[in-house]
Amino acid sequence: MHEATPTKGWRLDTDSAGAYERYLVARMFRRWAERLLAFGRVAPTERLLDAGCGTGIVARTAAAHRDATVRPTALDPNEGMLAEARRRDPEERVAWTRGALESLPFDDASFDVVLAQQVLQFVDDRRRALAEIHRVLDRGGRATLAVLRSTSFHPSYVVLADALERHVGHEAGDMMRAPFSGPDAPALRDELAESGFDDVRIEHDVLDVRFPSAQEYLRQEAASSPLAGPLGRLDDDTLVALVAELERGLAPRTDDAGIVFPMETSLVEARA
Repeated sequence: MHEATPTKGWRLDTDSAGAYERYLVARMFRRWAERLLAFGRVAPTERLLDAGCGTGIVARTAAAHRDATVRPTALDPNEGMLAEARRRDPEERVAWTRGALESLPFDDASFDVVLAQQVLQFVDDRRRALAEIHRVLDRGGRATLAVLRSTSFHPSYVVLADALERHVGHEAGDMMRAPFSGPDAPALRDELAESGFDDVRIEHDVLDVRFPSAQEYLRQEAASSPLAGPLGRLDDDTLVALVAELERGLAPRTDDAGIVFPMETSLVEARA
């Protein structure tokens, strides 16, 4: 498949929260939100917290299927993400709250289920965050989590991270690897047990993700993250070389409609 070369002045979205919603939520996280809620068997009347909600796709998806008198709560430390979440919830069906997972601003036993989609990879103190989730759950409540599996299960992101490292710098490569740096299944079991959870259940889920081209794969991933800054400062020759390397590395995943590859996440349920 022939790829168009980036044009001079190729620009990235400057609104990373909006780009995250338009690109990554649309391509993968909306579908995973549905699967996470189904995996956790979340009932319409349960008190629900979407912890580390980002733009709130889990809470918004839950609210769309819930009794209107039971309002989900969603929390994130990033005000930009929360602003985008509120913008996409004009009927105020979700209670949006700013805060950190390591210090949840809720009373003990406030919720029946806490959901966290692709969050544990990014908290500074994971054991403290899990202990806080346990604290705010009522007795018998559930933590329902989604954590991307390691880069060994995501060779297409290895290609992207390695190309970024060579053409942009080590920090850019590390930034792209970060979502895949979470605990594996055995570590999750141990950490949940240490935090007071039991009856841990883990299933690996696979989702096919498609981008229209290697160039769009790069642009959309970068625009949805802090990579937009350093990538936007690249000169045209470096950008062309970066996209060309991606095209070569992703050739086995390329067809006439773009590129397609599987992504794997661990779905986890544990009882308080």
